[in-house]
Amino acid sequence: MKHGFIKVGTATPHIRVADCDYNTQQIIAQMKEAAAQGVKLLVFPELCITGYTCGDLFLQNTLLAECLNAIEDVCNASAGMDMLTIAGAPVLHDGKLFNTAIVFYNGVILGVVPKTNLPNYSEFYEQRHFSEPNGFTDTITLFGQEIPFGAKQLFVCSELPEFCLGVEICEDIWVPAPPSQVLALAGATVIANLSASDETIGKDNYRRALVSGQSARLLCGYLYADAGDGESSTDMVFAGHNLIAENGIILKESRLFQNGLITTELDVGRLSYDRRRMTSFPFSNGGCQKVFFSMPPKETTLTRPVDRHPFVPSARFDRNSRSEAILLMQSQGLKTRLEHSKSKTVVVGISGGLDSSLALLVAARAMDMLGRPHSDIVAVTMPCFGTTKRTRSNAEQLCMVLGVNFKCVDITESVKQHFADIGHDIDNHDVVYENAQARIRTLVLMDLANQTDGIVLGTGDLSELALGWATYNGDHMSMYAVNASVPKTLIRHIVRFAADTAEDEQTKQVLYDILDTPVSPELLPAKDDKITQETEQLVGPYELHDFFLYYVVRFGFSPSKVFRLAAYAFNGDKPDSSDDESGYDRETILKWLRVFYTRFFAQQFKRSCLPDGPKIGSVTLSPRSDWRMPSDASVALWLKELDTLK
Repeated sequence: MKHGFIKVGTATPHIRVADCDYNTQQIIAQMKEAAAQGVKLLVFPELCITGYTCGDLFLQNTLLAECLNAIEDVCNASAGMDMLTIAGAPVLHDGKLFNTAIVFYNGVILGVVPKTNLPNYSEFYEQRHFSEPNGFTDTITLFGQEIPFGAKQLFVCSELPEFCLGVEICEDIWVPAPPSQVLALAGATVIANLSASDETIGKDNYRRALVSGQSARLLCGYLYADAGDGESSTDMVFAGHNLIAENGIILKESRLFQNGLITTELDVGRLSYDRRRMTSFPFSNGGCQKVFFSMPPKETTLTRPVDRHPFVPSARFDRNSRSEAILLMQSQGLKTRLEHSKSKTVVVGISGGLDSSLALLVAARAMDMLGRPHSDIVAVTMPCFGTTKRTRSNAEQLCMVLGVNFKCVDITESVKQHFADIGHDIDNHDVVYENAQARIRTLVLMDLANQTDGIVLGTGDLSELALGWATYNGDHMSMYAVNASVPKTLIRHIVRFAADTAEDEQTKQVLYDILDTPVSPELLPAKDDKITQETEQLVGPYELHDFFLYYVVRFGFSPSKVFRLAAYAFNGDKPDSSDDESGYDRETILKWLRVFYTRFFAQQFKRSCLPDGPKIGSVTLSPRSDWRMPSDASVALWLKELDTLK
């Protein structure tokens, strides 16, 4: 439960229709299996204690009496398990029979939730046996307990209030206004659905979309437990299609026609943050009653997928479609800016690196959209002390194959003159030495833009903005910044996509070589024409910083939670992680996380005055839209928490 992680599971037991004793044994066996795995919330299917397909047997006193005994057995079995268990059973209340979900915890029944919407069409005829609830919460007496009875109940963990559970049953999610809508608006971050959804061709896809969509709309975790093998096959078959979703993402899914248990972890802290952030997600009690339970906090072992590169889709097809979409968005933004400003040219500084190459590709696409020649793009390479033949050659070749207007402006003498003007020793390779080059390059670009009646295209990316890895009033400044909300890890994939899909071999080869070139500002003198200043050796690996950026900005996670996720994702929690070349040990992760927070706070002043640029993804640092932070905010609280970590 630490950091808001809750281990959850859905289980489909093998049952025998109307054999409550057998079904109870199967349910208790799966409860024990789940509890042994540390599950804190376990959901079983609809009417699993009796079986969903009992038909008119539901009206038999013998079945209902034995069902009560089974409910008591499940309740007793839950004692000492430290796990919420929800199982479906028919229950008599005020002389009427209800299709209910019973919430068990540590030897007591917390509540009984009746099904709100009873299907009575096609193969379903639930209204033949069951009654609809009256919409109010009252009490029912079971085994000497006075227990809340009603659909509008919220089960809240006293130690972790963000863990707030609501329950609905099967058809409830298929209707236009599901009960889960009311429950979520009243505070439920987790919805359990006990279902007996028979299988027909294509229904699994619809069910999957329904569950993921509902979890997205309600910003919640959604557990869907489905009836499976053992239900009557007289007119239907049941596949046991269990699903666990979180805010639109299916975290875990069972195979069809395979009974059993699936588990994962929900992050209720993440869900609560999103609800706070989205002020259009209102609070409305809706007449819901809260039932509190005490669950001692324990460390939750993570098994859920945590992607090392959260900005980059893992599947190749998704990466390619994402890359194409981003290129289109960037180009559309630039096209609109060029039309509005009536600019005759786009001036872009080309270094032979990833960022400037992507900006040049975007500029070419924008000109294609406008029906204008690529010669309206003025690409400028500005060699100086650290420029290598490799990057200069790549810059020239890319400009040539794209057919842009290429210029080479060697700024070496200008920088030397500038050093002489301000009295700076050229052998002193300090920040003045580096930043003077960046600022003179920007001066050249701005003046060329004035000369050609154009605008300067910014090339800096989101990762650099987060770290402040830009020279103030140097590469920090432009007239439109197309890469401003694209992180470095994603830029690499976009350029690779451009290379893979290029129509001519020369374009492919130059882009592939750019991809293989170390990331560097090339501001310090080269040695034997080799890059001596590699960015990731100075500020840390971009894949780590992009990971930190995503969880710090998008979800507001604490330093300890970001560290925990990074250690998990990059194998830092494994003893042999140092043997994994693509991983990082905990010490390394903590080192660069400290660098991230320190630089992120210290460099906000650069982000407070950024040029315009299109928003591409859910994380952006524009001071005009997504990120408003004072430039003099203190990092002390965040570093203090980091000091407690090992």
